[in-house]
Amino acid sequence: EIRNESHDYPHRVAKIPENRNRNRYRDVSPYDHSRVKLQNAENDYINASLVDIEEAQRSYILTQGPLPNTCCHFWLMVWQQKTKAVVMLNRIVEKESVKCAQYWPTDDQVMLFKETGFSVKLLSEDVKSYYTVHLLQLENINYIENLWITLYLKLLMLDVKRSLKSGETRTISHFHYTTWPDFGVPESPASFLNFLFKVRESGSLNPDHGPAVIHCSAGIGRSGTFSLVDTCLVLMEKGDDINIKQVLLNMRKYRMGLIQTPDQLRFSYMAIIEGAKCIKGDSSIQKRWKELSKEDLSPAFDHSPNKIMTEKYNGNRIGLEEEKLTGDRCTGLSSKMQDTMEENSESALRKRIREDRKATTAQKVQQMKQRLNENERKRKRPRLTDT
Repeated sequence: EIRNESHDYPHRVAKIPENRNRNRYRDVSPYDHSRVKLQNAENDYINASLVDIEEAQRSYILTQGPLPNTCCHFWLMVWQQKTKAVVMLNRIVEKESVKCAQYWPTDDQVMLFKETGFSVKLLSEDVKSYYTVHLLQLENINYIENLWITLYLKLLMLDVKRSLKSGETRTISHFHYTTWPDFGVPESPASFLNFLFKVRESGSLNPDHGPAVIHCSAGIGRSGTFSLVDTCLVLMEKGDDINIKQVLLNMRKYRMGLIQTPDQLRFSYMAIIEGAKCIKGDSSIQKRWKELSKEDLSPAFDHSPNKIMTEKYNGNRIGLEEEKLTGDRCTGLSSKMQDTMEENSESALRKRIREDRKATTAQKVQQMKQRLNENERKRKRPRLTDT
């Protein structure tokens, strides 16, 4: 019913031949009227839509999981839109398919995106049982490739290298939900709401910042669920009567296909009803969500080889690197040091889990590459319904 009542708008720019390799799926395109345009770029196209809900004072950028050749455009968009947070709702590899490129660093190495002039550095990482919060530093390197400007600066005997680098940095929060299955729903409304309110508490969704960037693989199913629940809860907080179906139809005017399955829609209703308890004044509900989510447990992981390869694409460092796991250096037997040793042991365990996750992802990516290389000859972009 919702699919039949949804509007269809032109999306011609996405179908231009030069833009086809910037789309992850052939049947998921941003509408022309609501697509995010890259500024000061030779090609302003990125598969991303600005969803603006005026009555809730909420704006979101819903986008696909970056491709290896669009990671640089992704960070350019984050910078230009003055985004404070990225919300990632998928894993890199799901069901033996690559759903997203590794566009952020997982260790102390800096990722460099020369094409658009940005670097990304990992400042901190907080790993929970079903989500991870990264604090990233985004720096505007701003390399200028214009030959005439370069020659002019040389003629003036200026320090060209100094002139080509702006050096401005911003801190970006990266909220990664690591256990939400493709075409599925989270384990419970409690765990989802605990995550949503973690994002809210950061202030990243407030109107005094640029729109938060929300993505999954296609940027419509899980991303639509997250945005719908948050929007409806905001409207409740304002005391407005809400029609969830109408809110969704309104959001679908900005990006096609938001919420893909009946289960995702059903889950959205359940999460909104549960979230309403907090809005109505139940002060203990958030604490209960946290307890039910069991976020402080160690996350599950798969055993896999330790070595992780790094790949390069178009001058951009994309991929994962081998991380050296350092042992606990505490060798003292003093009873006063036991607590510290336990904390370090827990830290080492979490680090090991992260390492194994990276290894598993890299191994699956390598396997997928072999299959994709065979299919590459066909040059046929997949449909979302094929995945």
